[in-house]
Amino acid sequence: MTKKYITTPIYYVNDEPHIGHAYTTILADVMNRYYKSIGYNTFFLTGTDEHGLKVQQAAQKKNVDPQNHVDKHVAAFKNIWKKLNINYDYFIRTTDKSHQDKVKYALQTLYDKGEIYLDEYEGLYSISEERFITQKEADEGDFREIKKIKEKNYFFKMSKYQDRLIKHIKDNPNFIQPKSRKNEILGFLEKPLNDLCISRPKDRLEWGIEIPFNDKYVTYVWFDALLNYISSIGWGKDKIFDKWWPANYHLIGKDILTTHAVYWPTMLMALDISLPKTILAHGWWILEDKKMSKSIGNVVKPLDLAEEFSVDSLRYYLMRNMVLGQDASFSRLSFIKRYNADLANDYGNVINRITILIKKNFDGLCPEPGQYNKIEFNLIKLCDQIVHEVEENMNQLKIHDALESIFTLIREINKYLENKQPWKTIKEDKSQKSDAATCLYVSVELLRISSELLFPFMPEKTEITLNALSQKVSHNLKFGLIKPQLPIKHPGALFPRIEND
Repeated sequence: MTKKYITTPIYYVNDEPHIGHAYTTILADVMNRYYKSIGYNTFFLTGTDEHGLKVQQAAQKKNVDPQNHVDKHVAAFKNIWKKLNINYDYFIRTTDKSHQDKVKYALQTLYDKGEIYLDEYEGLYSISEERFITQKEADEGDFREIKKIKEKNYFFKMSKYQDRLIKHIKDNPNFIQPKSRKNEILGFLEKPLNDLCISRPKDRLEWGIEIPFNDKYVTYVWFDALLNYISSIGWGKDKIFDKWWPANYHLIGKDILTTHAVYWPTMLMALDISLPKTILAHGWWILEDKKMSKSIGNVVKPLDLAEEFSVDSLRYYLMRNMVLGQDASFSRLSFIKRYNADLANDYGNVINRITILIKKNFDGLCPEPGQYNKIEFNLIKLCDQIVHEVEENMNQLKIHDALESIFTLIREINKYLENKQPWKTIKEDKSQKSDAATCLYVSVELLRISSELLFPFMPEKTEITLNALSQKVSHNLKFGLIKPQLPIKHPGALFPRIEND
């Protein structure tokens, strides 16, 4: 069976969804839709991380029960994903009983195997990161609310798996992508790896999953959260787990690389579970030379953009303007420029041209093509080439390159129409109507294939376009599907040009 299991991080529920959250989730949705389109069985997981000290403090500040607090925020995430046309298969919450049971099972399993021990620890603790940090991290990092803490806690023998993890990374070049992130982790692992503190005493944190072998402690939020990737697909008892695991893609931001590329694989090793195929760490969205952050107050809300410009234009911009592994700059001006250049001038223009010309000159029916010449054969050959390019780029996670390939085809359709000028041919010499018919048939077929290729990125607008061509989303990329005499309708202005104010 060909399968793809794709995950986003589970988002910390105290955060308001911003462009960074939207980017990762849209990326997962695009990949999920793409792999479905080429015949894979897919499972797309997202969700929310709902335990920890920050949640407890936020609930106390509002004088509400923590569960009521997280329920409200979860509803906001689900609402945004629905409006952004995110088609996930499962939304996991770490407050779900099934997840909590799996976390307790994992803890008990590791404890029984001797992989967890009790020890006293004294050191610096970051409230914002909810973890112990070194003095060097405190001196060099941007940590808020650092406290010195001395307490007994349970530790996972993470250091035991350091050499094994290094070997796995080196033996599996696609395990951490891009290469720069892989090198970052290998550099991190050059120093001795500490064991991982996986508990918090209840006298300072109550909002968490209780440790099964000591009811005076709750589980460290990251140990709890990372297990979502296997608890969601039935690890421990359900056959469905074997169907989907290992995950093909863990999509994450680079700020949580260490937890996913060090903590998580060592936990899986200790549990005798195979490792995910690829951990893909993308960059940050930068606004005015700063990472977008709630604490800084420079967060761009995705729904505001979607409501102003359309959901599909937002999806397209985010996928087109970030090279995976690199940071990307966001500005309203760059958004409008990309929208006008690609969606209004290229894609929107070719839709309008073709459908209006067929309506005006062929009674709104797909024309019967005549004989193809070298120009048409070259265009059809280019189309096949671009289909292969898109597949290759998507498999290599070069999402922006895949889009560039698609728009190369769209621009070639526009050039073809400009050169052939079917409107002029019909007007000046009606005996040449067959040539115009050929031109428009080839153009409408190339428009269909372009729209099919764009569907994972812009599902709403491309479906409207395909419906206007009397087609449903079929994922058929072979030239010649549209039959002559089928109705061709003008779908309206799908991408009206935006005047920059």
